[in-house]
Amino acid sequence: LAVKDPTAVERANLLNMAKLSIKGLIESALSFGRTLDSDYPPLQQFFVVMEHCLKHGLKVRKSFLSYNKTIWGPLELVEKLYPEAEEIAASVRDLPGLKTPLGRARAWLRLALMQKKMADYLRCLIIQRDLLSEFYEYHALMMEEEGAVIVGLLVGLNVIDANLCVKGEDLDSQVGVIDFSMYLKSDDDIGGKERNVQIAAILDQKNYVEELNRQLNSTVSSLHARVDSLEKSNTKLIEELAIAKNNIIKLQEENHQLRSENTLILMKTQHHLEATKVDVEAELQTYKHSRQGLDEMYNEARRQLREESQLRQDMENELVVQVSMKHEIELAMKLLEKDIHEKQDTLIGLRQQLDEVKAINMEMYQKLQVSEDAMKEKNEIIGRLEDKTNQINATMKQLEQRLQQAEKAQMEAEAEDEKLKQEYVNKSESLQKEFSQKEKQLLQLETDLKIEKEWRQTLEDDLQKEKETVSHLRIETQEIITLKKEFLKLQEKNKQLKRICQDQEAALQELASKLSESKLKIEDIKEANKALQGQVWLKDKEATHCKLCEKEFSLSKRKHHCRNCGEIFCNACSDNELPLPSSPKPVRVCDSCHAILIQRCSSNMP
Repeated sequence: LAVKDPTAVERANLLNMAKLSIKGLIESALSFGRTLDSDYPPLQQFFVVMEHCLKHGLKVRKSFLSYNKTIWGPLELVEKLYPEAEEIAASVRDLPGLKTPLGRARAWLRLALMQKKMADYLRCLIIQRDLLSEFYEYHALMMEEEGAVIVGLLVGLNVIDANLCVKGEDLDSQVGVIDFSMYLKSDDDIGGKERNVQIAAILDQKNYVEELNRQLNSTVSSLHARVDSLEKSNTKLIEELAIAKNNIIKLQEENHQLRSENTLILMKTQHHLEATKVDVEAELQTYKHSRQGLDEMYNEARRQLREESQLRQDMENELVVQVSMKHEIELAMKLLEKDIHEKQDTLIGLRQQLDEVKAINMEMYQKLQVSEDAMKEKNEIIGRLEDKTNQINATMKQLEQRLQQAEKAQMEAEAEDEKLKQEYVNKSESLQKEFSQKEKQLLQLETDLKIEKEWRQTLEDDLQKEKETVSHLRIETQEIITLKKEFLKLQEKNKQLKRICQDQEAALQELASKLSESKLKIEDIKEANKALQGQVWLKDKEATHCKLCEKEFSLSKRKHHCRNCGEIFCNACSDNELPLPSSPKPVRVCDSCHAILIQRCSSNMP
């Protein structure tokens, strides 16, 4: 024969004892019909059986003086796993009469039963088997499947209401002995089954109402939390709106300041342009005067040429004398040619600068057109600037024409010089006079070129300043556009939050109306139960007609009896149904007192 494992036999025996004690406690509590005290024998036996179950397979812990083997260690873990168990652990530690860990464990079990959460606490322990392995052996009841079965059986104890006084009891010195005589059946138990069924139905109604109250309380607390969170969010949004308004006001003030600065800058630029106009006019007058002097010099040179042509015949005799001076004159002419080439190079550089100024003017014109599209408010200012640039271009063209004329005059003078070289080589004195006059003319042209360079530099500085002002204005417009977009986004968020608040307020109102209706129904049920207690059922022979429709009962119209008020209805009139947690199907309810209806058979049995 195969030998059975003794630990498995112990677990099976403890499981059977737990089943018997829990079943006997529930049946005796239902027949007792009120809250249980600590002196109630089935309740005391239940705690003894639970101690034996928790002690099974405990590891022995070494201490300084002896070996400890108590169940307070694993029960103390529940405080860490289940936060709601902190109150029980704190109250057990604060009890003055308890000195041993076993007494604290017994007090903890009694408080958990009064809270109706013993099954939840022990279920948290069973799930965490890694932590339980520190206190129990691997073959212990709490580590095997029997522990999960016992936790499932403990859920049925939520039906019982217990009022236990833990403070005055001597829990340290109690002896845990199981009384098996309580679990033997008798003849009286068989006769009281009918009564137990009625009491079970009443307790089902009571538990259903309690669960409804718990659910309603939980919904009310969650709604309060939502209302608080919504109020906080609303206050935050109001603060953010105030901050945004202040920022908008500051930005508007900065915008006004920038506009005033812009007007000042425009006034300054106008003054500068007027001053430059006056300078240009003065330079033009000086250039005209210099031009008149050059014309006079040119006429005088022509007169001198005519006179020299008349004196040509006289000077031919002197050519032989001045041959020796020819070489010196040629060297001087080479030097003059070098000077003329250098001046031509300077004129070419001036032309390039004029081209660059033209390109810069074109770029400025294009940029001004782009800024016209972005800033409509500053069209007038840009138009004025365009007029000024057009005037400057006109003046530049005039200057170019004058330079071309001067170049033509220089070319003619060079041609005449070549003729004079060929014809009047011997006339050194006249040539020296002409050279002196030309040097004076060149000095005058150099002074004119310097004046033109200074005038161009001033124009370039003004153009750079205008570029900087245009870039500053663009940056300001971009900042204003971004601020407008942010303000619109904040307005949209405010509207969305207002809509959410309105929806939540409407939901709260609907929930409040539903809660008030459910509370009124519960009060009506309680009043009807109080008023209709003690009434007697009608006999089956006397109940022949339905109370609502006043029609005779038959096979199609069955009888349904109310436990509380004693009224009898047919199955067609009793259409009100209510779901119960203990029954899988909905139960029919009385129209007057809202109690559960029971169908009656022909033998007058419920």
